[in-house]
Amino acid sequence: MTDTLPTEVAALAPGSKVLLLDGNSLAYRAFFALPPDLTTASGQHTNAVLGFTSMLVNLVKDQKPDMVVATFDRPEPTFRHLRNPEYKAQRDKTPDILIQQMGLIRQLVDTLKIPTVYATGFEADDVIGTLALQARELGLNAVIVTGDRDSYQLVNDPHIKVMYNRRGVSDYVLYDEAGIFEKTGVRPAQYPEYAALRGDTSDNLPGIAGVGEKTAAKLITTYGGLDGIFANTASQTPKLRESLTNGEALARANVEMMRIVTDCPVDQNLVDLRPGTFDVDEVKRFFDLLEFRTLWDRFTEAFGVNKNDAGGATAAATGVLEAEVRVVDSAFELAALLQSLDHVALAHGDNGLAIVVDAATGDVAWAHGPAIDGLVIDKPAWAHDAKSAMRLLFAHGGDITNLVIDTAIAAYLIDPAGDRYALGEILTKYTGATLPAVGSPSGQLDFGETVVDPAVDAARRALAVARLAPVLLERLAADGVESLNRDMEAPLVRVLARMEAAGVGVDAVVLRVIRDHLVAECDRLTKETYSIVGREFNVNSTLQLREILFNELKLVPGKKGKTGYSTDAATLEKLRDQHPMVELLLQYREVEKLRSTYGEGLLNEVQSDGRIHATFNQTVARTGRLSSDAPNLHNIPVRSETGRLFRTAFVPAAGCELLVADYNQVELRCIAHLANDPGLIEAFTSGRDVHTETASRVFGVDAADVTHEMRAKAKMVSYGLAYGMEAYGLGQRLGIPTGEAAVILNAYFDAFPNVKSYMERTVVEALNRGYTETLFGRRRPIPELMSDNFRVRQAAERQAMNAGIQGLAADIFKVALVRLDHELTARKMASRLVLQVHDEVILEVPPHEHDAAVALVRDTMMGAADLTVPLDVNLAFGPTWADAKA
Repeated sequence: MTDTLPTEVAALAPGSKVLLLDGNSLAYRAFFALPPDLTTASGQHTNAVLGFTSMLVNLVKDQKPDMVVATFDRPEPTFRHLRNPEYKAQRDKTPDILIQQMGLIRQLVDTLKIPTVYATGFEADDVIGTLALQARELGLNAVIVTGDRDSYQLVNDPHIKVMYNRRGVSDYVLYDEAGIFEKTGVRPAQYPEYAALRGDTSDNLPGIAGVGEKTAAKLITTYGGLDGIFANTASQTPKLRESLTNGEALARANVEMMRIVTDCPVDQNLVDLRPGTFDVDEVKRFFDLLEFRTLWDRFTEAFGVNKNDAGGATAAATGVLEAEVRVVDSAFELAALLQSLDHVALAHGDNGLAIVVDAATGDVAWAHGPAIDGLVIDKPAWAHDAKSAMRLLFAHGGDITNLVIDTAIAAYLIDPAGDRYALGEILTKYTGATLPAVGSPSGQLDFGETVVDPAVDAARRALAVARLAPVLLERLAADGVESLNRDMEAPLVRVLARMEAAGVGVDAVVLRVIRDHLVAECDRLTKETYSIVGREFNVNSTLQLREILFNELKLVPGKKGKTGYSTDAATLEKLRDQHPMVELLLQYREVEKLRSTYGEGLLNEVQSDGRIHATFNQTVARTGRLSSDAPNLHNIPVRSETGRLFRTAFVPAAGCELLVADYNQVELRCIAHLANDPGLIEAFTSGRDVHTETASRVFGVDAADVTHEMRAKAKMVSYGLAYGMEAYGLGQRLGIPTGEAAVILNAYFDAFPNVKSYMERTVVEALNRGYTETLFGRRRPIPELMSDNFRVRQAAERQAMNAGIQGLAADIFKVALVRLDHELTARKMASRLVLQVHDEVILEVPPHEHDAAVALVRDTMMGAADLTVPLDVNLAFGPTWADAKA
């Protein structure tokens, strides 16, 4: 059975549309847009070919071309490489898993009978430029699809336009001549000279110093081109005149490199090409081979073919999502609507919620303002970034009490190695559907003039959640992390939302006093540094520091980077004893960081209620640990006396005390349990100091004879193991040779042999499974264990060793938070969670609940997991965070 691209003609008539695909550019964009761990059951990586295919389907559906033509870069050097050996020399080697997929992408193009045109010695840009010019001469309309801005120069109304891929697999903008001028400030024909002035770092072609995009555009517009610019250098400011004079040869050389060739010797001319005819069954077999099940329906719709009972698609609802929005004005109407639903797929918007009524038809209700006052959603709820939706309802006196899935967190549990879990990206990854691109209807670049109705935006996102959640729930079950989501991560969302809404109290007066003290200290240290050097200079300038340290003071430089000798903290530490100025610089940097990051930073985050409402994240750390931002309260300094002052500014609400509870040596207890080492278990259960007991066994002395130095070394080994530290790292931490550190480490493993066995076993299991797994079922894929690079593989082994330890510690803490919040609510206590930092939780407690809070927190945290060693919790009260930690 065969079918064709949308128009079956023997040859293209004038006015026909031709898509010219820059294959390598689109493949690269696709590869970096989708997670690299997308693989088939056989292990074939597919992220690049999946993204490329999705792009192609979207393009054919939206543009309805009469023919598609593709071109790819050839392996031979081009004339540009021969002219300038530094051309693109800085680019990293193409990732192996992308190289593997380029053959599949070409196979896809061939299977679809898309003509592919090449020209030896030229780049894909040149081939496209040549074909685009041919299209114009034939009266055809060419749309160049690329992620390379050099193609802007080819735009020529009305026959040649550029569809530029900004990012991802669906974010495009279509440029005509007006669009190019609006984007760059120059006409397409002027683009090569404009680019020659500003340079192109992606091609390793530097521009003229001091000439950026705005200056380049102004010069081109004023003088017409390079000849006019360099004939009028005398009219420029002295600095620009010097830059132009010195950079003329560079700019003229750049033009020759940047101008696209439009008459290169292609192996096929556009006039001879015909729309291809492909075999639907062959295409279906290709899709099945790569397990593109959810993409098949989109493909058949876009290419206008009959699916002919082609099974295997697991999600019928694909394509670009669009919602039919209906406004719900009253709480009564909203309650009636919710009553009719089995589950609630929702998204938050501007003071409102979008709730999916019928995912199949795109029917979505929008309720906002008074309509959501007092709204409590107790039915199974699906959301993306559910915390924000919860906080919106909290502000309206409502709640979401039965969150089943937050799609961002679910995607994280499935793939904790990802760096972002944006709704649109995971929607495309798991369903093949896409969210509409935000932009003007014409496709031109959106400069913020296009305003998307918040109801429409929220409705689309709610619909995306409705389509995505069932797929992710199935995947959670298939991957064995369903219970982790159900019992820990999903309930934790509401706990963190309540903590964010509550915030933590801050005494702004105390913060200002600390800030002012740090400002004064910075000023004092700066003046002392000036006095030693004998003149004033910018202590924050690397260039000036480099000049003073290594040229004037003749200190021995450390490592040399691309721009010169380093003045970073590690280098200064090594120079500390060479000159008193270095000590002052180190002190200044510490104080200045405290001033800017915390002195100013924390003050800027105090809201009108006198509290800081930080954000807590569940999808950042691969180990499962929580993180904090806006501001990062997990990094409040504790190592220096000055840094610890900031904790004096954190205070409870009026009439309350702060209760600080933190796990004692939780990671070491996790090691003892996981390794099941009798000696380590006995060290914890003896009731004596665990580090002293460890040192006694490691150094072979009685506990009474353990010195402070022995204890410190044993403690460093114990904590280092939780992070996979080896002899070199231990030596660096202790300031001793690697050989001496290795002796200590071996002595530790001799004293606790099961620990070493556990570490080795963990690596083998991770290698065999492809992931590590905690006692609570949290999985962490570590594909780098298969790397051919020894250093990469060694680092991956350390990750495998510590993933189970840190992951278990993170899981224990999350279980404790969920249970603690549940018990506080169930007992209707006024005490509340206000902050979480690493293994520490902080509560506001009124005096009448003092004893009850102590008992509840201790019992809940100690009972969060059943280990072979007891979980120990330290608790303390105080009028400030600092007092409670003292």
